[in-house]
Parts: sequence; structure tokens; C-alpha cells
Amino acid sequence: MAVLTGIEPKEVFDWFEQICAIPHGSSDTKRISDFLVEFAVQRGLRYRQDEWNNVIIWKDASAGYEESAPVMLQGHMDMVCEKEADCDIDFAAEGLRLKLEDGVISAEGTTLGGDDGIAVAYALAILDDETIQHPPLEAVFTVDEEIGMLGAAAINCSDLRSRIMLNLDSEDEGHLLVSCAGGVTAEAHLPVKWEQTDGEQIRLTVTGLMGGHSGVEIDKGRANACRLLGRTLFTLKDSCHFRLLRLDGGLKDNAIPREATALLLCEDGDGERVIRELEKAYQNEYRQTDPSIRLVWESTGTKMGQRAMTQHSTDDVIAALVNLPGGIQRMSFDIPGLVQTSLNLGIMITREEEVSFSFSVRSSIGTEKEELVQRIRCLMEVLGGSATCTGAYPAWEYREDSPLRELMIQIYEEQYGEKPVVEALHAGVECGLFAGKLQGLDCVSFGPDMDDIHTPKESMNVDSVRRTWDYVIEILRRLR
Repeated sequence: MAVLTGIEPKEVFDWFEQICAIPHGSSDTKRISDFLVEFAVQRGLRYRQDEWNNVIIWKDASAGYEESAPVMLQGHMDMVCEKEADCDIDFAAEGLRLKLEDGVISAEGTTLGGDDGIAVAYALAILDDETIQHPPLEAVFTVDEEIGMLGAAAINCSDLRSRIMLNLDSEDEGHLLVSCAGGVTAEAHLPVKWEQTDGEQIRLTVTGLMGGHSGVEIDKGRANACRLLGRTLFTLKDSCHFRLLRLDGGLKDNAIPREATALLLCEDGDGERVIRELEKAYQNEYRQTDPSIRLVWESTGTKMGQRAMTQHSTDDVIAALVNLPGGIQRMSFDIPGLVQTSLNLGIMITREEEVSFSFSVRSSIGTEKEELVQRIRCLMEVLGGSATCTGAYPAWEYREDSPLRELMIQIYEEQYGEKPVVEALHAGVECGLFAGKLQGLDCVSFGPDMDDIHTPKESMNVDSVRRTWDYVIEILRRLR
């Protein structure tokens, strides 16, 4: 039974509900991609679907706009699939269970996928409506944005004529995003050696941290569990003789780790007392940002005959954790309050031959991003390791001269009676990749109000969707 029937704009919410009925998590986009193709086929619209499942749909200009410059409508079709512990939904087989309460849309026990299903819904509603006035349209739907903007990185743009782009992948109504940082995933590889030795096995866990998005929340001063674990282990060396059995922490390189764990083989010392003192120190240092921080020291009961890292490897791993750079490296002098360059140690994994450290490196200045990668590589080489980079994407640089931005500011003031917030973001968005492929691209990212995206509490405001729809339609009408 439809949940969103009867709310306006009807055409947008009808398409959004259909999208929510199709499983479309990252890396599972074939069905939603085929749905978009079928939409184009049924309406006789020209389209292209590539091997990655990206889809482009073209629509001719409405009457009177035939000579207007083409405009791109752009968003991504994949969603982050997160659910509450007691939710039994199968994201690979079931659609979302939508809820509508007090003008707010959410999903029962799961993420909503408003990021970025609402962009797809807006675009389909525009493509499906013959009464809307608009220039020639190129609707570009990408895949796997949530796991590294893979679709935007792979898509062939050679047949795209648009140099004006409306990206509908922002979550704050009234905020016009006009610039973002570039980034790369840097992975440090530190080889380790093993030997048999005796001792008591201890599990040391740093937990209770707030975490957050490594671009959006990197300036909040929150602790990084992996880095804090390194600091703890180095302090522990003065009063406890131990070897490392393994280190693990974090889940995604673009998320600040909330928990990290080390398995130790302790031969002697007073480690638990030191841990209690450090816990108090950390709770004091991070009382404003991570009030629930805890250090957990627990014996696993294993006493003898363990395969542990050599003392040299143990010392190298701790040295890497203590000395690898992290957090904000430089603030912007051009845009007050904007983080210019940062990096986040997001994943730490122990493998048979190595311990690896995965970083999300971000900067709006390409050379500063490269310098951070060099620092990681330099330290790894000194310790006998190496560093590799993947998933690089360019910065979306601020345009001093942007006719699209000025038009959107003017229309916003007319509709809302106030100025919009024009801002830059210290996180990657697909606009940077398209700007790198389409020389001279004039682009703005915007969207309706959404809260708690990427969490089971995600929600979207109905009235904001309606106002943003009116805004989009007026922008298209004025791009003549």
C-alpha cells in the first residue's frame, strides 16, 4: 500500500516511493539502473546505460528553449544500507518500509535513501512532465557514490554537451554548495614478523567515541580510536612488557573510528593501573567531544604458548600509530571556518604479513594532498613498509565567475525573501569529478532538508521537498 499518496509535489513523491520499492544499495544497482532505462524506453527518450550501470537520459528542450544551452540534472542512484539491530529487512531482496509522520518521511528501522533518491525522483518527475519549461536536458544518474564515487569516476562524458549542472545531492535547504575538497585513499603497509612466546593474553579496547564523517565532522575535535590506541600502547610500554598479537579498528576510511582493539601478550607489569589513569586523562581531554570514552582491559584467560609479533615489529607498529599524521592539517585562509587539508585514519587491519592503515586524505589544494601522501610514504619507508593510493578524485574549485550561482541566489531571494548560504565543503562530491571531465562546467549542489543521513534515523522533510521542487522548476524556466 502506498504511503506517500496525496502529498505534494505528487509527481516527485510517486517516483520516490517507486524508487524505495527497488533494492538499490551501493554495489547493488543493476535493478534501479534497469528501472531508469525502462523509464526512458517507455517515453521514447534517448538514453545510455554503461557497463557500470550509470544511466544518462536526454530530453529535448520545451517550446521556446530550443536555442538554450543544455542543462545537466545530476544525482546518484545508490543508497547507504544501514539498519537497527532488531530490524529484519533484507536490503538485497526487499524495498524500504516507508513512514510518514507529521510531515516527515522516514523508513522503519533503516536508512531512507533520500540521499540521493530524491535527486532521482526530481529528475524523473521533470523528464516525465510535458508542461515544465526547460532547456535541453541531460539527466545523469551515477552509481556507487557512497563507496567512493565510483560511477562518476568511470562514466564517459564525451557525449555530454552541458556546461551547466544542477547537482541535487545536498541535505540543507537554503545552502548552495559551490566547492569541495579533492581526496584520495592512502593505505600504509607495515610488514611484521612473528615468533612463539609466552604470556597472558589481554584485550585492550578503546570504545565509546562519537565518531562521525571524516569530512563533515573532522573539525569537531572528536577522538580517533585508532590513533588513541597507539598513544595508549606507547604509554603502556613504560610499565608493561608486552608483544602485539593483532590490531583492528574502524570500518570505513571516511568515518572517524569509534572503536579500536589490540590483543596483547603481556609478560609482566602493571598495565591495568596505567589504563585506568589514561582513561581518566582521556575523559578529561575529550569531555566536550567524547564524554563516553572508555578503555577496557580484560584478560582472555590464555596464558602460554602464543604466536606474537616480535618485539621489533611490535615497536614498529606502535611507532607508526604514534607518528602517522592525522586530523586537520591546515585551515583555509580564503573561506573562514573551512578545513583546507586533513586526513583520517579510518581502518586498521592485521593480516598475516602486515598491519595496514587506511586513510582518507582530503584537501582543496592538490599539492597539499600530495604532501600528506608523501609523509605517510616517508614514514613507512623508514619503518620498512610502503604506501599505496587508490580512488583519487579532484577538488571542485570555487569559480569567481559563476552565472549559475548568481542566478540561483537571485531566484532564492525572490522565493524565500532571504539570501541563501553559499558554502564550500571539506568532503568529496561528484561535482568535482564532473568538473574535471567537462571543462568550464558551472555547477551548484543543493537539495531539501534531510536529517541523520546514513543512519536508521534518516528523515526527509515534505515541505522542504516541495519548496525545493518549486525552486528547481523556476531555475530551469530562467535558464533560457
